[in-house]
Amino acid sequence: MMNTPSTTGTPRVKTGIPEFDAMLRGGFMKGDAVMLAGSAGTGKTTIALQYLINGIKTAGEGGIYLTFEQHPDQIYRDATSFGWDLQKMEAEDKLRVVFTSPDLLMGEGDPETLLEEPIRAVNARRIVVDSLSHLSMFSKNEDIRQETYRVVNFFKRKEMSTLLIWESPQVLGQSFSISDVGLSFLVDAIVSLKFVEIDSSIHRAIVVLKMRGSDHDKSLREYEITKEGVKVHASFKDYQGIMTGSPTKVAAEKFVELMGKAAKRK
Repeated sequence: MMNTPSTTGTPRVKTGIPEFDAMLRGGFMKGDAVMLAGSAGTGKTTIALQYLINGIKTAGEGGIYLTFEQHPDQIYRDATSFGWDLQKMEAEDKLRVVFTSPDLLMGEGDPETLLEEPIRAVNARRIVVDSLSHLSMFSKNEDIRQETYRVVNFFKRKEMSTLLIWESPQVLGQSFSISDVGLSFLVDAIVSLKFVEIDSSIHRAIVVLKMRGSDHDKSLREYEITKEGVKVHASFKDYQGIMTGSPTKVAAEKFVELMGKAAKRK
């Protein structure tokens, strides 16, 4: 059973995924910069959209989806499959999908010039950056750290809660660590999404690796992408070694399984 979300203390930014918010003890901390890392197909965009839409529908918080690689038409189409009408939200000045080049945000670029108007237009309190790893294609590791610091500080000055998507190249096995490019210390929370193989079947797993200033669920939990969006389920309590890419059943589970097989033979 998941722990009951916290309702006291620092204001929380709910994702709109009840089980995930329970893992976060009520949601992300307000104003935090969160890294959402995972390989293609793990549902990063779906979670990011749920995060923005929940802010709009339940908290009256305008949102911005800043993308460097996906054309808005593709994002609109993908959102429609879950019943989310992003274009209607844009028409109502609740959301902005901003499709631009990383050059306008990096180096000589100015985040305020690029984003001041859409932030003001929708009174944005949440923003998704898709993706930070795309920025890394245009700069060296030391430069991406500097640019990330500059961009994250801009959003914090605007008192916005930020979700930064990081594209991990691995599909199965050991997850790519964002610490490899020195970004982990720049963000307040890190959530990892990955595929795991168990009993010859592919499952999706989610884990909160870091959450500055707050307790959080530290277990690895299974999740699925449904027609309503992402749903988080129970932890992989019967297995160990999942994060290494070599999951095995825990001793107690193995014993029960062997005893069951023995009983059937008799």
